[in-house]
Amino acid sequence: MITLSQTERTIIEASIRDIKDFPKPGIIFKDITTLLNNKEAYSVLMNHLHQRYKEYDLDYIAGIDARGFIFGAALAQMLGIGFVPIRKAGKLPYTTISQKYALEYGVDEIEVHIDAFGDQKGARVLLIDDLIATGGTANAAATLINQTGAVCVECCFIIALNFLDGIKKLQEKTEVYSLIEVN
Repeated sequence: MITLSQTERTIIEASIRDIKDFPKPGIIFKDITTLLNNKEAYSVLMNHLHQRYKEYDLDYIAGIDARGFIFGAALAQMLGIGFVPIRKAGKLPYTTISQKYALEYGVDEIEVHIDAFGDQKGARVLLIDDLIATGGTANAAATLINQTGAVCVECCFIIALNFLDGIKKLQEKTEVYSLIEVN
């Protein structure tokens, strides 16, 4: 399996800006906008993802609303496969299935079109997002993919906040790959 070289990791990590006390005191927000506007870092990232996933025999990339769309759509185009958006509830125009998940204080919901992966049962899908924290959204998204009859073969995250244990829960459902890990 292809993983980041130390040089690639350094380029990508250096392009991600930390913003202290956002969205609330005590939080260090990992800002990927500085990765996106850095042509070298974004190119290194996308080329790495292409190299890693070109041999996975994927049928689709699914991206989680909204930052997963940025990486997922670009990667799908590079791989010559389809892209499927997994959106917050109420944003998709056709018939959907949905999955609720717990937040710190309440619940949220995401959805996907019932025919998002076509008629192909067992379609191989990579789920991608920018960051995994507690894993609620990613777990719900992987569940939705599997409920359509497709198979979530792996989840990919640019950044993993390991101290929140989101990956551990998700690994019960599928393989997980994260490029940058914050302990």
